[in-house]
Amino acid sequence: MADLRNGLNITKVSGFTLVGFPLGHQAKVLLFLVFLSVYLLTILSNVIIIYLVKFDQHLHKPMYFFLANFSFLEIWYISVTVPKMLSDFLDEGKKISMVGCLTQFYFFFFFGSMENFLLVIMSFDRYLAICYPLQYLIIMTERFCILLAVGAWIVSVIAMMIVIIPVSQLSFCGSNEIDHVFCDFSPLVKLSCNSTKVSETIFFFLAGVVIIGCFGLIMASYVQIIITVVTTSSTSGLRSALTTCTSHFTVVFIYYGTVMFMYMRPSAAITFNVDKVVSVCYAVLTPLLNPIIYSLRNKDVKHAMQRSTRNSIESFNTIRKQPKSHSLKGHGLLKKP
Repeated sequence: MADLRNGLNITKVSGFTLVGFPLGHQAKVLLFLVFLSVYLLTILSNVIIIYLVKFDQHLHKPMYFFLANFSFLEIWYISVTVPKMLSDFLDEGKKISMVGCLTQFYFFFFFGSMENFLLVIMSFDRYLAICYPLQYLIIMTERFCILLAVGAWIVSVIAMMIVIIPVSQLSFCGSNEIDHVFCDFSPLVKLSCNSTKVSETIFFFLAGVVIIGCFGLIMASYVQIIITVVTTSSTSGLRSALTTCTSHFTVVFIYYGTVMFMYMRPSAAITFNVDKVVSVCYAVLTPLLNPIIYSLRNKDVKHAMQRSTRNSIESFNTIRKQPKSHSLKGHGLLKKP
């Protein structure tokens, strides 16, 4: 489809090509195997956490309710980008339609904003548990926890609708190559043939509000936690209380370190080759690291895994023995006394 502007014939694009990593065939096959392994391991580990929280009575607490929501989020977050990356490693075309690109863009940042809100809620949960232990169970009722989680999902939907509407109105012409591994904001709007000022203003304003606002709230929670523990507890009490927060803080540090590097810089500082590597860190690696961090550093989760494994082994042994007894009864070898 052509558009005449200033006497020039400009062809509008209806789809894009994701440039990805400029590597040889063998390197792409190797990355395919690595990314596939990471993807499957991420799905499995997060599903295990959801299963443990749902079926282990010891984990029926607000903290683990939000952890299960976080794991559910991570499954979808990594599924927005990695399957397409895997197909692109084996497909030289690397094509993606306009609708597919905008859909990937929307859900990637939708789940990203949701992750910010969940991290805030989890820090708020730890803040109440440590600073107001007597009121904790009164405040963090099941209904209130559900309202917090549902509210985070709704706010994320609204925020991303505000972003996606002006982006979807852009016209793309000329080159259709997106110099990235997925449909990220900056490399996408770079291809627009009309003004992107409104889209950029809205995107970076909301990104700043969500990222800096959520990070500020998390840091404020941890400052209050540290002050409370230092002024009311002994050294052993401080160590015990902070142990429950280290997993969450580690996840916060990894996530915000990469996200702020990506979306809190001026446009002139953007270098797409570096951004591709950083994008892989927060889009692919952090969803894998999060369940590992929470599992390895959380005694309750480890004990739940041990109980689940032990129960599974016992159930398997019971089922394996049953056919023998039934076959013996069938042949009349086992008689009732």
